[in-house]
Order: sequence, then C-alpha cells, then structure tokens
Amino acid sequence: MKLIVGLGNPGFKYQATRHNIGFLTLDKIADNYDISILVKSFHACVGRGKIGNIPVLLAKPQTFMNLSGVSVRKCTDYFKIDLADLIVVHDDIDLPFGMIRIKAGGGHAGHKGLISIIEYLGNSEFIRLRVGIGKPPDKLLVEKYVLETFTDEEMKLLPLITMTASNALTAMIVSGIQAAMNQYNCRGTNQSAKGYDTLPC
Repeated sequence: MKLIVGLGNPGFKYQATRHNIGFLTLDKIADNYDISILVKSFHACVGRGKIGNIPVLLAKPQTFMNLSGVSVRKCTDYFKIDLADLIVVHDDIDLPFGMIRIKAGGGHAGHKGLISIIEYLGNSEFIRLRVGIGKPPDKLLVEKYVLETFTDEEMKLLPLITMTASNALTAMIVSGIQAAMNQYNCRGTNQSAKGYDTLPC
C-alpha cells in the first residue's frame, strides 16, 4: 500500500490558503479516483482506494501543520508503510508559483510540516511532491504569506496546478518515482504556471 499525505491546516479559515495546497491536491486526486477522504482516524481525514491496481491510503492530517508528524507516524505504524511508499505533498516557497517537483528524501528547508514528519519518523527518506507557491517579497513575512489566501489570479490557475500535481502523483504510483521524475521534473516546468493553458510536460 502507498500512503499519500497532503499537508495543510484544517478548518474553513485555512481552506484557500497557500499552505493548504497539499490538501487541495489530495482532494483532486481523490476526486479523480472516486476515493472518499472523510473518515476521521489517525488524527486525519483518510480514505482508501486504488490508483491503477495499486492500493492507496490518502490522508489529510488534522493536527495543524506543525504537528503533521503525529498523524503520519500513526498511519505508517498501523499500516506498516515503508518510507519508500510514503509520499508527502506540500507547498514550497522556494519554487515559483505553479511549479512542481518530485524529490526523494532530503531536508526540510524550514517547512514546519516536514520538520514534524521527520521528527516523528526519525527519518527524512520519504518521497515529496513539492508544489511551488512563490516567495513573499520580504523573507520576514513568510509565515504570514503562507497563511494568506490565494490571489484572484492564483485562484484561476489552481485547478490547472492541482490537476498537474495529481497527474504527477498518478505517475509516481503507476509508473514509479524515476519515471515520474523524468516526466515532471523536466526543463519545461522550470517556469511557473502563469501564461499556460496546460502545464508543460
């Protein structure tokens, strides 16, 4: 079984904020594969289904971002998920808005959700799907920036971005991480989503 975790903060207040792009991506792939993620368990909203012929568990931690690791650890322990089968979808201020990148292992770059997951798992060698939200003009405003709602222009592009991110997740599950990296970490996606009707690659 593959465990796909989308990071975000629970509640209507945070629903359309930049920090919740992980939740929004998970909602998209759940919709694509008719997976309900409304069951509350493991301090998360979870749903089980299949992508292709591969069983998956989708999870949206409800612990707030800074304690995401609590939920992830409970899921990995209960379902005996190997780190190679754990995919975390999260926002990334180091990528331009709309760019996605698949990464195996690595650090946390100050992302509070990743910090918590690494702390609770005691390991950072899980797969990440990074979704770019761009940087604020002032680094001191990062916390405020990620908790702000998307601009009107960004909202218009969100369906395209979440569709592309969910397609990348499908490729990761069905074709494997390396094949998905070859397809979605290509040169074309070095540009942001702005100006595209469909994201390249």
